[in-house]
Amino acid sequence: MDEFKKRLIHLIHASPLSWKTVYTLLKADPCLSSLYSPSFAQSSNDNVKISLAKLQKISIDALLDYYHSNDIHLISLFDEDYPMHLKAIHQPPWILFAKGDISLLGQPFPLAVVGSREATPYGKQAIEILFPELIKYKAVIISGLAKGIDAHAHKMAIKLGGRTIGVIAGGIHHLYPKENLELAKFMMKDHLVLSEYPPDTKPEKWQFPLRNRIIGGLAKGTLVIEAKKRSGSFITADFALNEGREVFAVPGSILTPSSVGTNELIQLGAKLVKEPKDIIEEIFSGL
Repeated sequence: MDEFKKRLIHLIHASPLSWKTVYTLLKADPCLSSLYSPSFAQSSNDNVKISLAKLQKISIDALLDYYHSNDIHLISLFDEDYPMHLKAIHQPPWILFAKGDISLLGQPFPLAVVGSREATPYGKQAIEILFPELIKYKAVIISGLAKGIDAHAHKMAIKLGGRTIGVIAGGIHHLYPKENLELAKFMMKDHLVLSEYPPDTKPEKWQFPLRNRIIGGLAKGTLVIEAKKRSGSFITADFALNEGREVFAVPGSILTPSSVGTNELIQLGAKLVKEPKDIIEEIFSGL
């Protein structure tokens, strides 16, 4: 590992530092060659200085040894194997902490699937109808390991012999919700779990919208199955639309709150999905 990447990893552990703060520090010192110099943070505010002072108590070599021994991969924004689609978004994560099969990040058909935490039988049935053909076409299902639609999407992909990626808020040592802990552990062994935060980071409410940009950013397209208006799923899809990615939505009853968001997304330009080929044709037409 080169020295710049080691210093960048070390810097990311000086929490809390915002994406913009790291960008500003890199702009001032692109190689982070003066990271350990007392002058490095002189132009920063007091909070940043306090965060950077923590680095003196954190051994980067001990961290790297720990990650290596626990099969946690660290992929920096500047690495060749950083996911191409994610690199193209606004404010891509500086470091991805990945546990599992990182080859899934380079597959040709990454598809984000998001939806309500209060999944209805209709939403689950939609997944069960759509997924067999999607998995046949080697779709890698990306979701947020939340309860409801997310969990059902991960489980159905696994059941059908497909591959799946979970993107979490917080670090991989603080998985949320606890009801999906066994699912996450299984995915960390045979599939993939990703975070932009060090493993010991506890999930905070503000991290979930940021997590959503990674879910949408990793994928060529985002499929929304049940979403309330202005829900996390709606935000993920809206982000994908703004990034110029394909967005697909399963329509629902105008009488059902969990379909308000999906129906509105269709009005905003998302493609209405009735069957798997509605997604497959759109994704592969651009290849």
